[in-house]
Amino acid sequence: MINLSAYQSLLAPIEQFLLCSTPNTWIQEASKEDNLPILLIDHMICELKAAQTAAWLIRKYAVDKQSGEILLTWLAPYEKLIYRKEGCLQDLANSHQDISKKLTLRENCPYSYDLVDKMVMLIKEELHHFYQVFDIMQQRHIDYQNISAGRYAKGLMKYVRTHEPATLVDKLICGAYIEARSCERFAKLAPYVDDELANFYISLLRSEARHYQDYLTLAQQIASDDIGQRVLLFGNVEAELIMLEDNEFRFHSGTPINNK
Repeated sequence: MINLSAYQSLLAPIEQFLLCSTPNTWIQEASKEDNLPILLIDHMICELKAAQTAAWLIRKYAVDKQSGEILLTWLAPYEKLIYRKEGCLQDLANSHQDISKKLTLRENCPYSYDLVDKMVMLIKEELHHFYQVFDIMQQRHIDYQNISAGRYAKGLMKYVRTHEPATLVDKLICGAYIEARSCERFAKLAPYVDDELANFYISLLRSEARHYQDYLTLAQQIASDDIGQRVLLFGNVEAELIMLEDNEFRFHSGTPINNK
């Protein structure tokens, strides 16, 4: 049995931040052997989406056009694998690089350094996690297949305001909830899967917890006033998405309708 007691100090703030726990019915569904391929595939896609979101934030708000192209090139091998089913582990391994020194910060943007600093680290870690999931899939002879996106991220983004800097602040808060929920689910699921997967999920906890904190820190830094009410709004939306019945199983899906 996996012992998570050593991680309680890390998980406690996340459990307090989230307004609901993952339902046991989701854990039961996620731990079924038949659902392992979809769980791993969606997890891998989520890692890419997290990296893409961070890269978009940097390109949109913090760096010049040439630097934005560097970020797109960094992501290209991963997107090629997901969207065109082309590439291999070695292609991904070759793409790992330190690009921080190559990025030129946009002038007159007071938060550009902090945004780039935190988001580049997030991209590095999410792409490494993508590589790790893909490696596990290959070892288990699980082929990648295209799957539809769940409703979770879109459900959060519906409430993002459409004027700046409110748009950026809200997107950062959404990012915090997505990372916090991921961390919580890795911890919840670890005791119910085989040792290799359990150890992998536990190895992700510290980075996911830091990502959620980084998103929140940036959101408060950029906002002109306290973000407490926006955090609460998105917290309620996030909890509703998790607790409502969901007929599609995904890593961030809600309560399964047909749990048998």
